Amino acid sequence: MPVKPSDGPFEKQSSTRPNAALPHIILFISDDHGYEDSGFAGAKVVRTPNLDALAKESLRFTHAFCNTPNCVPSRAVLNTGLMPARNGAHPNHSKINAGIKTLPVYMQTLGYQTILAGKDHVWPRSAYPYVYLKKRDQDYQVIDSVLAASAKPNQKPLFLVVATDNPHVPWPNLEGYDPKTVDLPPFMIDTDVTREVRAKYFTDVTDMDKTLGQCLASMKKYGYGDNTLFIYTTDNGPQWPHGKWNLYDQGIRVPMLVRWPGRVAPNATTDAMVPLLDILPTLLEASGGQVPDGLDGRSFLPVLLGQKNAHRDTIFTTYTADTRYGNFNYYPIRSIRTRGLKYIMNLEPDRTYTTHITNAKPQDGRDYWESWLEKAKTDPKAAKLVHDYQHRPAEELYDLDKDPYELTNLATNPANKSTMVKFRQAMVNWMEDQNDQDGLTRFFANIKYNPKANK
Repeated sequence: MPVKPSDGPFEKQSSTRPNAALPHIILFISDDHGYEDSGFAGAKVVRTPNLDALAKESLRFTHAFCNTPNCVPSRAVLNTGLMPARNGAHPNHSKINAGIKTLPVYMQTLGYQTILAGKDHVWPRSAYPYVYLKKRDQDYQVIDSVLAASAKPNQKPLFLVVATDNPHVPWPNLEGYDPKTVDLPPFMIDTDVTREVRAKYFTDVTDMDKTLGQCLASMKKYGYGDNTLFIYTTDNGPQWPHGKWNLYDQGIRVPMLVRWPGRVAPNATTDAMVPLLDILPTLLEASGGQVPDGLDGRSFLPVLLGQKNAHRDTIFTTYTADTRYGNFNYYPIRSIRTRGLKYIMNLEPDRTYTTHITNAKPQDGRDYWESWLEKAKTDPKAAKLVHDYQHRPAEELYDLDKDPYELTNLATNPANKSTMVKFRQAMVNWMEDQNDQDGLTRFFANIKYNPKANK
């Protein structure tokens, strides 16, 4: 069931933390990394040796999700435990509402020093009282210096966010992968340019993996061992069609690894459904804090500790635009993701879907997109992929077990009528609970559906 909103104040709840000593917490967030694009996730071509080694020491989540596939909104959700309609940062490049507590505020209250090294994209900065340290992709010394200083005696416990800029575009012109050997998922059109760009993306994934390796090496050097909770994840899926700015799994499903020696089982896998929304309450509970009432997020610490095998049965996701509801990457979507089904509601179905990839600079994807358009002139399969990407119906329904890449829409199948009615009503209920007025307005204007007649 959807969570109920609360106006606050956000106070209360309990802790199930098993140890009184405050753990160091290190949250490593890459930028636009696909959940399939690591060796530990089964990738055959892209090389991620440090992630693969970390996975053997961690609990790996196979069903982790961001709640909105866009940089600033995704990070705002993680830092507030609130969905975008409630925290205020729904479009990209926007600020959270005044008066909302964030993760660094909570952690400082618990006695932590809070540092963010690398990409920030959390606004306004006054609401996120981190110590901000700029860090380029290859600037390992910044991380090393922080870990060295925090390991000295009598220092406060460390809450460190390491945020890389990669594998966000532009992808580097470096030789690392042979374009002929890269693998392409079935929603991509196989052209020479696609393969060249895919090789660049893989190079940037491997470069991010090197940064991770340096961070892990510094942790080992300075003695961050049993009392360090380490999380690896990313903000959203990669900037490919069906990925970033979309609510298909390529956009919302993210890699997640959690290592906590002596508390979290190593070299283990869970299929518990966990959104980034739940990281804040989980970290609060893991460090002995109280989880406030009124959050949309809920702690998955029992999953980490092996006390439960399941967490959520439904993940809600949302996307509208890259700016304050202007025309830049504007295409409002809401979705419900269950264990085996995905329901997508496109709130302006008559609009042609466009993004950086189709309209912006070659470095953002237009180079291979133009090769797709050219191939579509003579190749019926390519023509269908291009058409379906840019022209979407009001509703989509996918059987994720049979169709993991979400290419066969089952929404109009008469056999699914009752399922569609339930999803529509659940979506309306959720938007009302979230006070998602933008989504509700567009829903009643553009989706031919009467909730009362379909109960």
